Amino acid sequence: MPLQLPILPLATPNQRYSCHGCGSCCRDFSVQLRDADVRRIEQQRWQSELGFDPVVQFRGQRYLRQRADGACVFLQEDGKCRIHARDGFAEKPLACQMFPYTLSPDAHVSRLGVSFACGSVTANRGDPLRGQEVEALRIALRGIPESLAVTPNAPLAKGLRSQPGELEALERRVVRWIDSAHPLSTRIDGLGWIAQTLSAAKLASVRGDRWTELLDILLGALPDELAGPPLMPATSRQRAMLRGAVFARTEDPKPLAAGAPSRARATVQQLLRSMRWQRGRSTAVIPSIGLGWPTGARFGAVDSMPPAVGSEDSTLIDELVTRWLRTRVEGGRVWGSGAYGWSAVDGTAALALSVATVGWVARWHAVASGRASVTLADMQAAVGRIDRTAGRAPWLGGAAERWRTAYLLRDHGMRRVLRDQWFSA
Repeated sequence: MPLQLPILPLATPNQRYSCHGCGSCCRDFSVQLRDADVRRIEQQRWQSELGFDPVVQFRGQRYLRQRADGACVFLQEDGKCRIHARDGFAEKPLACQMFPYTLSPDAHVSRLGVSFACGSVTANRGDPLRGQEVEALRIALRGIPESLAVTPNAPLAKGLRSQPGELEALERRVVRWIDSAHPLSTRIDGLGWIAQTLSAAKLASVRGDRWTELLDILLGALPDELAGPPLMPATSRQRAMLRGAVFARTEDPKPLAAGAPSRARATVQQLLRSMRWQRGRSTAVIPSIGLGWPTGARFGAVDSMPPAVGSEDSTLIDELVTRWLRTRVEGGRVWGSGAYGWSAVDGTAALALSVATVGWVARWHAVASGRASVTLADMQAAVGRIDRTAGRAPWLGGAAERWRTAYLLRDHGMRRVLRDQWFSA
C-alpha cells in the first residue's frame, strides 16, 4: 500500500468556507468522472430513471452530462443535487464531494487549499478553513489516492532540482510581500518584479543558505526598485499575450447533452476563438464565456475602464485579492503538483500573469454590467472565474502557456501588463 501523506492545513489565517447550497458549482462546471464514479452511477440505475445515459464521452474523458445551458443533468429545480437528495453525499462523484477543497502533495505533506471558484470561498462565508482538513482527508481516502501520495518536490527552476528548505524559503517571502503594508498596486507590481528578477537570475550557484540570502536581498531592495524609472505602457504584442492568457483561463469546453461538435471541429473552433481574443479589435464584442456572465462588452471599452485600485470598494478588493493570493501560495497551487509541475520560478511568474488576467476580467465584468468603475462584485466574479481553471485545465501547463509567460518576462512585459490592469488609467 503506498505511503499516505499527512495533510498540512491551510496557513491563511482568515479564510473561511461552508457550503451554502447556492448550486452554482452545479450550473456551470464540467464534472470529470473516475472509473469508480461511473460504476457507482451505473449501480444507481440512473439511465433507466432519467431515460438517457447521464455519462458522456468528451475529448477522450468521461463527464457528467450537461443540459444545453451548461447545468448538470442532476441539478434539481430547488438547487440541490438529485444524487445527494436520493442516495446521500457519499454517493456523488468524487469531484463533487471534494469541491472546493484542493490537495497538493509533495515529498512530505499534502497541502490543503480551496478554490475561489466557490462563491462562499470568495465571499469568505462560513467556518474557518483550518480544522476542515479532516473532512478533506475523509473524501480523499474514498478514492483520490494521488492527492495523498508521495510526489517529487517542484524544481526550483527549469532543470534545477530544489534542495531542502528552498521552496519553503521562497513561499515565506512571497507571502510576506503579499501580506505587507504596501498598497495593493505596489504589492502586485512587486510580484511581477520578483518573477522577472528570479527568471533572469543564474541560480545554479545560489543554493541552500545562499538562496535564502538572495531572497532577503531582493525583498529588501524591492520597494526602492519599484520606485525607479517609470515603465512604458505594455506594447500591443504584450497586450495580445495578456488577452491570450485571459482566453486560456476562461475557456471552458462543455460536454453538452446534445449538439456537441466532433473533437476535430471543437479544436478548430477553439483555435478561431483564441485568434479572435488575441486580435482584440476595439469594436469587437467579447465572446461569451458561460452561464450568468454578462455579455455585450467590447474589447475597446474594457481598455478604457479605470482599474480597480481607484474603486470605492478598494479596501474590500484589497482584502479579497490578498486572501486569494495567500491561499494560492500557501495551498500549494503555484508550483509543483498543484500547478502542472511548474518550477517555483516559473510558477511564480504564472501567478503574476494570473493576477494580470484578474484585473482585466474584473474590468470586463464591470463594463458588461454597465458600471463606470470596478466594484467588489466585479472583482469577486473575476477571481472566481480565473481560479476555476487553476489546476484543472491541462493547457495551462502546456507549451503555449509556458511560451506566453516566458515572452512576458522579457522587456519588463509582466510588470507592464500588471500595471496596465491595476494602476494605469
